[in-house]
Amino acid sequence: MINVLRSSVFYVGYFTAMLVSGLLLLPVAPFLPLAGRYRLLNLYNHFLIRWFRLACGVRYDIQGREHLPAGACVIQSNHQCEWETVFLQVMMPPVCTVLKRELLNIPIFGWGLRLLHPISLDRSRPSRALKQVMSQGVERLNSGLSVLIFPEGTRVDPGVRRRYNKSGSIIACRAGVPVLPVAHNAGERWPGRHWVKRPGVLRVRIGEPIETAGKTPDAVIAEVEAWVEGQLRDISDVPRPETA
Repeated sequence: MINVLRSSVFYVGYFTAMLVSGLLLLPVAPFLPLAGRYRLLNLYNHFLIRWFRLACGVRYDIQGREHLPAGACVIQSNHQCEWETVFLQVMMPPVCTVLKRELLNIPIFGWGLRLLHPISLDRSRPSRALKQVMSQGVERLNSGLSVLIFPEGTRVDPGVRRRYNKSGSIIACRAGVPVLPVAHNAGERWPGRHWVKRPGVLRVRIGEPIETAGKTPDAVIAEVEAWVEGQLRDISDVPRPETA
């Protein structure tokens, strides 16, 4: 019962912050350069990370910040819930996120996303979506933006394994930038399919950048998957399957 109460309080703050952001931040953001937009709109993300910890009794154990590269990279992380989409935006901004197009239609939230130059994909046309990631991903990296892509392609519940897609590794190899692997157990605290949050330790592990020079995309994504899955076996409370 206490978790239901905490989650209810959390969502009051969640939607209040979203409304305030829509009224105060969004009208200003279009008039700022891209870097300024990230700083302004990420105020909401910073609040949400702290509010989740306070309202829901979650403790953060984040290790590996010293591995964040100085330049652009491709961030590849497992995907369990909404929390990591927020955290990875503030981990090393500015970050261009590869996401499904429908998210841009969500009032306030989607409007803010549009201002941050995401790569929005139409999942009903997978071949076109892949070409879009290839062209726009390399373009964003060459302009100095890091690219966030979830190689599993969609949210995956804790304890479930899905095949990793190599599109992020392809654009990293083409642009000549490293891949930054990230692993976390956020779905155990913020369930992706249920609104009630769970107290406990939310663990994040940021790995050393994986250099792509002289490597094939297949080799890079294999290295990413091996590292992420190895970390998940260590930090997850839910056992990991050996194969997808």
